[in-house]
Amino acid sequence: MDGGRALDGCASLIDWLYGQSKADQWGVPREQFSAALERSAKKRLTSGAATAQSLEEYLCGLHIGDLALAVACAEGCETAWEHFFTTYRPYLRAAAAAILHCAAGSAEACELADSLFSELYGLAGGKGAERSLFRYFHGRSSLKTWLRAILAQRHIDSIRAGRRFEELGEEEAADGPMKTSLGQQILPADPHRERYVASFTRALQEALARLEPAEKERLRLYYAEEMTLAEIGRLLGEHESSVSRHLERVRRDLRRDVEDILRRGFVAANGSMADPGLSDAEIALCFEYSAEDSPIDLDKLLPRPKSQGPAPGKRPL
Repeated sequence: MDGGRALDGCASLIDWLYGQSKADQWGVPREQFSAALERSAKKRLTSGAATAQSLEEYLCGLHIGDLALAVACAEGCETAWEHFFTTYRPYLRAAAAAILHCAAGSAEACELADSLFSELYGLAGGKGAERSLFRYFHGRSSLKTWLRAILAQRHIDSIRAGRRFEELGEEEAADGPMKTSLGQQILPADPHRERYVASFTRALQEALARLEPAEKERLRLYYAEEMTLAEIGRLLGEHESSVSRHLERVRRDLRRDVEDILRRGFVAANGSMADPGLSDAEIALCFEYSAEDSPIDLDKLLPRPKSQGPAPGKRPL
């Protein structure tokens, strides 16, 4: 997928997605919507081996309605912004309150939530679509999930900044923070990173164990066996669209269960709380660090029948 040609030959699919997204209600032209799909596909499907089928599966799995709204807001559409502000401001404040463990109407929650609007609107460094954070929304998650993750990261960043300031030693005060040859500051590693990754892996194992056998089999066939939706459909006697819907539901439920487990914490064999629950900000870091550091061992989590050979290359879960 090079040179802006990832969606060549996908005109009918783009037309269908454009209609489903209702982008026209925000005045987003088809060409602009297509460009957003192109950016999303290039961001995710970087392998030169990506097929037309894998591209179609990816695009059909996007939250295209949210993507259309984000494109419209990034371009400054007033009606889109009014809808976003009315619909998402209460959610952002509630999410900020959950992250901060305070009331939704508190000054702290309102400040954290409302501070995000200037970046979304593109005022942090100059107004315009090229500055808006919406440029980084590609539709892979829902807009609410994406916004909550940004809020959590902003909170973590503020905590880290405060700690760096408080823990600044005399040597650092004299010489300044370490920097690369390009003048970029080197930030200290998160000392809790390994614990967050371990907690995520444990929560994922627990969530997978709760799945019905049929749900686990679909995940195994798709991720561990690298079978296409059509192949899985033929094997299970289902239409590939049904397989896609089932997989999307299982992924959504799996993420929700992992978040719930991390929020609840882990109980030891004697019934005591072995690991306390995590905040929303810490849960966001669990997902982020695990995606960066620890590829999921699908052979272990979704084992193949012994009669079959070793698993081929795997899709990211």
